[in-house]
Amino acid sequence: MKSITVYCGASRGNIDDYLEAARAMGRLMAERGIQLIYGGGSIGLMGAIADSVLENGGQAIGVIPRFLDEHELGHRHLTELIVVETMHERKQRMIDLADGFIAMPGGFGTLEELGEVLAWSQLGLHSEACGVLNVNGYYDGLLACADRMHEDGLLRHEDRARLLDAPEPEALLAKMEAWNPPAELKWEHLKKELL
Repeated sequence: MKSITVYCGASRGNIDDYLEAARAMGRLMAERGIQLIYGGGSIGLMGAIADSVLENGGQAIGVIPRFLDEHELGHRHLTELIVVETMHERKQRMIDLADGFIAMPGGFGTLEELGEVLAWSQLGLHSEACGVLNVNGYYDGLLACADRMHEDGLLRHEDRARLLDAPEPEALLAKMEAWNPPAELKWEHLKKELL
């Protein structure tokens, strides 16, 4: 993986471990020569991971919609800051630039972005690894929900396997590097399963 899109909060939250995890992930990505692709913000966990990547000699590319940049939320010291017009453009550009996707602690925006890349993976629109950095069990509920979807027959086994998780940055990157995407989706087989 040469570049990873990281989705995370524009807030730092009130748990210090989230901030430390963002810094650790940024440091590890820089050490491994993995370029950070992220939402372009200078604040919260977004700002922390970008700062950590840059402080450790790595590259950080931010993608931010103009309306947020105009509120002076864009990070001014990145390797590159790409300003786009809409949130949809932002998400598309972040997907296009990435070789993998990680969700760290965040809010609704982080969940929405993770859900989109997982759904696109399920539909065969990309084949990159998707994972959550499950700091202090932050994503336990989401993982349990995905398990329930599978148990109740609403999510195929190979699609549940698309969501990787680990509590530490190094363990998550190892899982992502070892991940092999499921075989290409065969629509005729899928239709038979759904009927």
